[in-house]
Amino acid sequence: MKTFKPSRRSILVAGAAGLAMPALLTRPAFAITPDEIKKRGKIIVGIQGDNPPWGFVTSAGKQDGLDADITALFAKELGVEVEFVPLEVNNRIPALTTGRVDVLFATMAMLPERAKAVQFSKPYVANTIVLIGPKKDAIKTNEDMGRYTIGVARGAAQDTQVTKNAPSSTTIRRYDGDAPSIQALVSGQVQALGGNIFYMQRIEQARPGEFENKLEFQNLYNGACTRLGEKEMNATINAFIDKIKANGELQKVYDKWMKVPVHKFPDTLEGVPFTAS
Repeated sequence: MKTFKPSRRSILVAGAAGLAMPALLTRPAFAITPDEIKKRGKIIVGIQGDNPPWGFVTSAGKQDGLDADITALFAKELGVEVEFVPLEVNNRIPALTTGRVDVLFATMAMLPERAKAVQFSKPYVANTIVLIGPKKDAIKTNEDMGRYTIGVARGAAQDTQVTKNAPSSTTIRRYDGDAPSIQALVSGQVQALGGNIFYMQRIEQARPGEFENKLEFQNLYNGACTRLGEKEMNATINAFIDKIKANGELQKVYDKWMKVPVHKFPDTLEGVPFTAS
């Protein structure tokens, strides 16, 4: 029987391939780098399409809002065009992890459970999760929520907070996005609504003078999201956020959409690393 003896060259080739395998295995699925985006000439960004002032599509079909303006600044920093992909709340993380988009600027509250699936940047904007109810009704405690049918956007931070804080007997109706949940309130399908501090602008347009923010559940910070392990993208976005904070560009976006000074952002958030490892 003839015995095969590998040549020195085949051993070296096999050894090199073996050394290369860990690098291939550690590269995230669908991973992309800033240089690859620059070479392509376009960045594909997941954003909300129905949640003003964060992200929405105008009657002319143009993507607009705070996150759109931040994205435009980031694309300018890279020297590329932007392709926006409007996403529902539940579709944001899957769109990123499956490679449909390169990054999320999509009203992504920085929550520990989300940080297990995506890499957050440093925070660039803040928000507050609230319960909205009728002015005529006294809703002063969490227990008071038990008397109402409450709407929320499925899977959003307000869904988590209402579910956590409301009595177990509370009727909670979940809708596929911010716009449907707001419509449920103004059309009378629900009596109260879990939302954020900007919902009232839209509710006032439909039913002026009837509702107000009743309870505050949580102060949140939003960050951009990349895939886990994408160190170059994470570092580039963090450097960009530092830059627009320092040069006044972030304040200009705040002035346009939020009408308040830029928030003081935390250096760390428990369970949410800002830097890719």
